[in-house]
Amino acid sequence: MSSLDKTDGTTSHMTTDTNSNSKVGTWQSFKDSFQRADVETVATVGLTDIEKANQGSAAAPLSRDLKNRHLQMIAIGGAVGTGLLVGSGGSLRTGGPAALLIAWGLVGTMVFCTMHALGELAIAFPVSGAFSAYATRFVDSSWGFAVGWNYAIMWLIVLPLELVAAAMCILFWNSEINPVAWVTIFYLVIVIINLFGVKGYGEAEFYLAIVKVIAIVGFILFGVVIVCGGGPNHEIVGAKTWNEAGSFASGFKGVCTVFVTASYSLAGTELIGLAAAESENPRKALPRAIKQVFWRVFIFYFMSLTFIGLLVPSNSPDLLGSSNTSASPFVLAIKYSGVEVLPSIFNAVILIAVVSVGNAAVYGCSRTIQSLGAQGLGPSFLNYVDRKGRPLAGLAISGIFGLLCFLSAYENEGEVFAWLLSVSGLSTIFSWFSIGLCHIRFRMALKVQGRSTSELTFTALTGIWGSLYSMILLAVVLVVQFWVALFPVHSDGTPQAKNFFQNYLGVFVIIIFYIGHKLYTRNWRIIIDLKDIDLDTGRRITDFEGLRQEIAEEKEFFSKKPFYWRVYNTWC
Repeated sequence: MSSLDKTDGTTSHMTTDTNSNSKVGTWQSFKDSFQRADVETVATVGLTDIEKANQGSAAAPLSRDLKNRHLQMIAIGGAVGTGLLVGSGGSLRTGGPAALLIAWGLVGTMVFCTMHALGELAIAFPVSGAFSAYATRFVDSSWGFAVGWNYAIMWLIVLPLELVAAAMCILFWNSEINPVAWVTIFYLVIVIINLFGVKGYGEAEFYLAIVKVIAIVGFILFGVVIVCGGGPNHEIVGAKTWNEAGSFASGFKGVCTVFVTASYSLAGTELIGLAAAESENPRKALPRAIKQVFWRVFIFYFMSLTFIGLLVPSNSPDLLGSSNTSASPFVLAIKYSGVEVLPSIFNAVILIAVVSVGNAAVYGCSRTIQSLGAQGLGPSFLNYVDRKGRPLAGLAISGIFGLLCFLSAYENEGEVFAWLLSVSGLSTIFSWFSIGLCHIRFRMALKVQGRSTSELTFTALTGIWGSLYSMILLAVVLVVQFWVALFPVHSDGTPQAKNFFQNYLGVFVIIIFYIGHKLYTRNWRIIIDLKDIDLDTGRRITDFEGLRQEIAEEKEFFSKKPFYWRVYNTWC
């Protein structure tokens, strides 16, 4: 099979079969699939570092096997992970129920703006690496290097963390078996899923996301029933916990701490941008998936956290951080209501969510590493993509770092993982900030080069003002994080160096990456001139006149529909 990708006058061919007419044995075919994909090289003599990077990310021979249903469930289910199902318990204890709603509500608006900006860029340029490639294209190669590697390292560390979390979920039922045994099983499952390529990842996420969606919707309905007095004891809960334990647990600082945690918990929403390069038709599939961000944040986070705050008091000794327990606030809400069987069922859902996040970690890391290799921001072997479209070098590195999960057998594994996570703990913040910056510069470049948004099939509903808003809010998050890292909640007012570096080391890491790349490459350019930004390489659609005609016909069809239909399709 051969796929053709036109990128600014160059042609790239990927061959996935050595000879489609010959009969090859199953084992031989399997071995051959790991051979490097045949890609027609293009001349790079005389090209700048940015031009080479754009060519490399656009010509990546990744498979385009993700269908519309895969992207829909990746978008919907990507918001549900351990940040919501487990981490929200610690936030409830620190900030109180009102802080949960304030923090996640504000961060949700920022994510909505950021994802729309990413959608506009990803549909126009469905290239490998997405926002790391956009950072190189629209800002500078050093910024692309810093953002890309910081993001890849985050997923490298998240994988072993999630594997250990999965083993801890099993201990809810059986504490006699060594966690290392469960870690091994989950590690092998995730590695095997990703060896099936992007289709394996898409199918796994499709079914895992369905389970998570059903569970969260079921919990919300359960919360309505219990709060209104439909539980075993028929007690009307109402706002009882708010009145008894208080709306705010630690005042303004507690809200700030939850504000930071809320940003972390929504990490992974940007994976939909990475998936664009491996989508059959990003122009048709991505807009609906991007629009789902608002609803998944509102329904999955805002509504479920509302009932968590109503059913679990913030001073509960079972919450994360109150003792040695790591019980999910969802499980506690069910347990406190007096329902017998449901806690085990929901613990199984948490286990599924943990495996899903681990699966996403391998996908996100491997694709980002491959893109960095293709852009020349890493060793060339990182760009190794086999005949099935699998970025083998990236998958291998993810698998090797995943072996850190066996540190779970070490008695101080929590301390080790805390320091590992601190290296890239703020990487999501920088990635989201970079997306907003790239979107604004993309729009500015269109204007400077005499082009307009009429050549775009999807434009961000919030425009550049939404991107500016998200950048300002993310800058506030960084300032707030500095404060609570230096003077954590319940501290005596004395700066705590260990806590500060564990929570703010990521800022220094990305600065070191940025300056290190400048020094190594002797590239003293701060930012690319708007008139020099490449607005064509990597586009799958280059017939702009035909595209404008198609868009006009779609708008005419849209205008003839009823008002309620238009509102639904605008937001959903």
